[in-house]
Amino acid sequence: MSTKQPITPLDKAQRPLFLGIDVGGTNTKIGLVDNVGNTLGYTIIDTEEPRGPADAMKRVVVASKQMLEALGLKLEDVARVGLGTPGSQDIPKGMLIAPPNHPHWHNFPIVACLESEIGIGVSFANDANAAGWGEFWVGTGAKYSSMVLLTLGTGVGGGIIIDNKLVVGHSSFGGECGHMIIDPSPDARLCAWGGGRGHLEAYASASAVAMRAKERISSGTRSILTNSIKEITAKSVYEAAAKGDELALEIVESTADYLAIGITTIVHMVDPGLVVLGGAMNFGGTQSPIGQRFLARIQKTFQQLTFEYVFKGTTIEFASLGGDAGYLGAAGIAQADYHASQKKSA
Repeated sequence: MSTKQPITPLDKAQRPLFLGIDVGGTNTKIGLVDNVGNTLGYTIIDTEEPRGPADAMKRVVVASKQMLEALGLKLEDVARVGLGTPGSQDIPKGMLIAPPNHPHWHNFPIVACLESEIGIGVSFANDANAAGWGEFWVGTGAKYSSMVLLTLGTGVGGGIIIDNKLVVGHSSFGGECGHMIIDPSPDARLCAWGGGRGHLEAYASASAVAMRAKERISSGTRSILTNSIKEITAKSVYEAAAKGDELALEIVESTADYLAIGITTIVHMVDPGLVVLGGAMNFGGTQSPIGQRFLARIQKTFQQLTFEYVFKGTTIEFASLGGDAGYLGAAGIAQADYHASQKKSA
């Protein structure tokens, strides 16, 4: 697996340089990024979650050194490191608290661990916040001063940037848009992580899409997905929709409606001007008629739910960085922190 970003030659780089680390459940991505967001080098390692965070950070440093050496660089050439990990976290303390898909990583001082191993200052962020900053810095939101990213995957993550500042929040929970409540009823659906009832991700995540399709088929709705009900995923729903399956198309459109409810709530609170849809579940994105239909339905429902002048002032688009947003955003947060510290010391 490689980055989709063009690799900029080192002699074209604008220094200082930053490392961006994006920790996922399966893989951890590491990118060397220059001062304006160009990727100079990239590598990826297995996260190997059961081996714990201390082991992972040691392997991150080994992989980073190897990547730098291949470019004729050393760790001393890196100004700062950005680290994005799944929540929950205590960002000011540099602590992992209880990331649901990393059960062996709970209550761990990951920033102190990495700083000790790598010998460079580390900026810490929620992984979805890092992805949001990546899209804001060098992606779809590069021309905006405010934006919101929704990451659509197993759950629904988010990142909120207002007036060039990332919203982290008092409890390091800022931007967790997937946990806004869109259904207050006592029998509302449960979300993928933590069992929250009626949350956006319980209706509009990839896991929710698969579950809603399975429930409809189990209740007797006809679909080309019927024969593979145990293997239904958001991807297979997309593929069925692309073949004209009525149930799959209905699931895609109802997912768009749920997202529009969430987007309306976000826009009414922070008025970002731009809402970006990222993550793996984009139903083909702009390259697919189903992705285009999905986006158009979100925009249409949003228009029905908001004020006309707010609708006209809000753009909803797909993300442009794909899986690279995390390491780019982590590096970008490190870049912003580095320059802020330079101003303070000047």
